[in-house]
Amino acid sequence: MQFAKRLQTLQSNVFADMDTAKARALAAGKHIIDLSLGSSDLPAEDHVLEAIAESLKDKSTHGYLLFHGTQAFRYTVANWYEKKFGISVNPETEVLTLIGSQEGTAHLPLAVLNPGDFALLLDPGYPSHSGGVHLAGGQIYTMPIQVQNDFLPVFADIPTPVLAQSRMMVLSYPHNPTSAIAPLSFFNEAVDFCEQHNLILVHDFPYVDLVFEGTAPSILQADPDRRISIEFFTLSKSYNMGGFRIGFAIGNAQLIKALRQIKAAVDFNQYQGILNGAITALMGSQDGVEATVATFRARRDAFIKALYQIGWQVSPPKATMYIWAKLPEPWSKDSVKFCTELVEKTGVAVAPGAGFGKFGEGYVRFALVHQPSVLEAAVDKIAQFL
Repeated sequence: MQFAKRLQTLQSNVFADMDTAKARALAAGKHIIDLSLGSSDLPAEDHVLEAIAESLKDKSTHGYLLFHGTQAFRYTVANWYEKKFGISVNPETEVLTLIGSQEGTAHLPLAVLNPGDFALLLDPGYPSHSGGVHLAGGQIYTMPIQVQNDFLPVFADIPTPVLAQSRMMVLSYPHNPTSAIAPLSFFNEAVDFCEQHNLILVHDFPYVDLVFEGTAPSILQADPDRRISIEFFTLSKSYNMGGFRIGFAIGNAQLIKALRQIKAAVDFNQYQGILNGAITALMGSQDGVEATVATFRARRDAFIKALYQIGWQVSPPKATMYIWAKLPEPWSKDSVKFCTELVEKTGVAVAPGAGFGKFGEGYVRFALVHQPSVLEAAVDKIAQFL
């Protein structure tokens, strides 16, 4: 049986290797404390669940949901965005419902790249950003982000021949895995650079609310007329609705239209009841969002303190649900080996920095998806391993 060559770029990766290592640890009787996946352990709020439950009783919600059926959600998104960032958007032409933001980042390259075109991606960066580029037959140029540059790319380092073949740049701040925040001045620079080189500017923005100090800017604050930009949001992090797979895109009307064309060839939308729950989340009290942020701030502080007590010093992140930690010797050049041996010997699973790109090597990412007592127990086990 023959398969498409494009599958060759989607073969097993270090996260699949970690899954195998976790399975071996389970088989050996280890209790797994999984800090490797950024899936929140917090529940969606009751008023959101009630809106979904009420929808189930309405048989008119049980059919296919096409674009026009998402109108109420899109108008809610536009109102939410204007309240949050002070920029008005057209819910008919500049907002699109998505099955999670990852659907958008995966499908957009199919709309804007021809085979051989370059996409400029962050390294380290979220692994799924590369998947859509591979499926579109594009090439990837990785922009290194390093601590000495506050984990921001240096646009001047991108080679001229690469820029000549590039069609899109993908940014994502607050950043997964480094937890870095980009200031608005950087986004202004990015918009100017992309306009100069005729690039589409994509911003993946799942951690819009998970900020512990200050706020995180929207890319559209640097491109308020939506000349070249599109931004992806999800309710997975702020509203703990990861399993409901609800997100949306806001941005340039031509990009929204192109993404809608790709989407129409692949799927319909989610169940109407999920959209009703999302409307309730966005329109209702935001106390739950504030509580989620407070929870992850407390977990960050507890975990950082525990690491300090075992001699592993890490700067407290200003955002996200992650700790990006430089590995101590002798593990600084093999994050995969550290992580696989750690889980097999202790049951503590963390994500190797190498899984996020070449410049992630030498780091590990801890996801703060357990209560402080569990996080502290994990650090105790790590101390024994070290």
